[in-house]
Amino acid sequence: MSSIPSRRSTNGFNSFTMSTRRRASDRGPRPSIPHSRNCAPASVGGRANSAPTISIPLLREAIDTLDSRMATLMSQRHELETHLERAVRLQSPVLRLPSELLSSIFVMGVFGIGDEDPVMVSTLMLVCRYWSEVALNTPVLWTKISVSPHDTLSKTRRKLERSKSCPLDISITFEPRLEYTTSVTKHVINAMELIRPALWRTKSFRLSVPNRPQAHAALLRCQEDAPLLETLSIHIHHSMQDDAYSSPLLPLFKGHTPRLKSCSLTSFNFGWDRRLISNLRILKLAGYFNAFTPSASTLLSVLRQCPDLEELALRNISGPSVDSDTCRSDDLTPPPSSKSIQLRRLTKISFYYSGIGLTEQIMAHIAYPNLQSLEMCYLENVTPVLQLLYAQASTRLPLLHLRMESCLFNEIKFVNFLRHVPSLISLELVDIDDTSSAFLKDLSSSPPWICPHLEVLNVDGCTAFDWDSLRGLVESRLSVTPTYSLHSLPLPTSRVGPGSQALWTDQLLTSFAPQRLRAIDVTRCSQISKEMVQWLRMYVADVKCEPAKGVWN
Repeated sequence: MSSIPSRRSTNGFNSFTMSTRRRASDRGPRPSIPHSRNCAPASVGGRANSAPTISIPLLREAIDTLDSRMATLMSQRHELETHLERAVRLQSPVLRLPSELLSSIFVMGVFGIGDEDPVMVSTLMLVCRYWSEVALNTPVLWTKISVSPHDTLSKTRRKLERSKSCPLDISITFEPRLEYTTSVTKHVINAMELIRPALWRTKSFRLSVPNRPQAHAALLRCQEDAPLLETLSIHIHHSMQDDAYSSPLLPLFKGHTPRLKSCSLTSFNFGWDRRLISNLRILKLAGYFNAFTPSASTLLSVLRQCPDLEELALRNISGPSVDSDTCRSDDLTPPPSSKSIQLRRLTKISFYYSGIGLTEQIMAHIAYPNLQSLEMCYLENVTPVLQLLYAQASTRLPLLHLRMESCLFNEIKFVNFLRHVPSLISLELVDIDDTSSAFLKDLSSSPPWICPHLEVLNVDGCTAFDWDSLRGLVESRLSVTPTYSLHSLPLPTSRVGPGSQALWTDQLLTSFAPQRLRAIDVTRCSQISKEMVQWLRMYVADVKCEPAKGVWN
């Protein structure tokens, strides 16, 4: 063979090795593989191996070095990804909100929703550091201070500091439990010592304790002015005990409560100080018995100082001055309209076991032309009160809700009164034995209709009426066609008095077919069977029927 082919193959091999080395050099430096210096070269087939033997520990060390470099690079990558994610989140509109706007949203979420689904401040602070800083720098979020067995004094102290100078809503609540009786007084005193310097910016103050000594211990520390106080509530659970603490305290808040509009007092004797209960919008009194019961003249003098009163509630008031025969309206001559107490903004009155004599005295001496809700419960015979209401309805009485429970009355006079309140929407008669079949038939007779706008009827515990009268009432209110036209009614002249104007308005309202009943309650009506209830549910949207529970429910 010639030597020319061998040269070509050698040149090709050299060019291949050179290109391979060039590509390897372009990849960068490779990790050096350490060689062993102490090992002899191994022989294969009797010939010595020219390559040196590689050390295994050194190879492992090189791999560990590469792993550490990779870990460092991975940590750097993770850090860069974190910065990237933060930069992307900062572009979100929620995180770019100004702190003032975010603070307003927090306030609306915590206080604006109400008690249905409130947002907790602690939940807002757990979202992120920025939200936590905004919540801490929003004093309004810390103005609601609650003191109870479940709230520590350190929490109260933090809220007082974070609220700065914003008006406070303070609530001290201890239920009459046996496990709380030993430490309630000490806890209340310590809490009042913290709250006392902030009474000047208190907007509402609510105190609920088991007995009078604890109430006196708290209220003795309320001797500073309260120029921002709007709501005051004092509730003592055990009203028949602790006669040693029945003496009235000094004037609360030094008698300086110019903004007080709502006052609710239960079994708290304050000497009926007029400075505390004047110019009110809401007045609620409860739990006064025997010698602590206010007289009718005392309550009337209080009402004279509250011309803008909107709600009046008397509950559990009993004593000689209330139930005596001298307080009955049989011998009472109602004052003329010019001398009666004009309560033009009064829209709600509630009497719960307040004594029929006291109730008659109050209703006879006040004028309530805008009354919308009336509740009379456990007052024995309320026929005299119905006569007073009839006199008021002859001029103006836009009554919407009427509730009577465990009372007696003359059925004929009650029906005559209902004829003069066509605006009535809800009628509740609970445990009334005078609710007879004749009364239900009067409600279903036409024309003119009695209570044509009636939508809710509650006859819970009434067993004197039969099924036919109730079915006739429901069927009579299914029609929606008018029985009279507007042109058939005489138009009032400009010279008629207010009584004639009210009569024409009643005729106008009762000339049309009545409203369909929307809800009816026949709970504890033993004469109503299950089949009858099923029939009612065909024509009435909401039917309540719960059988009377026995001793073992």
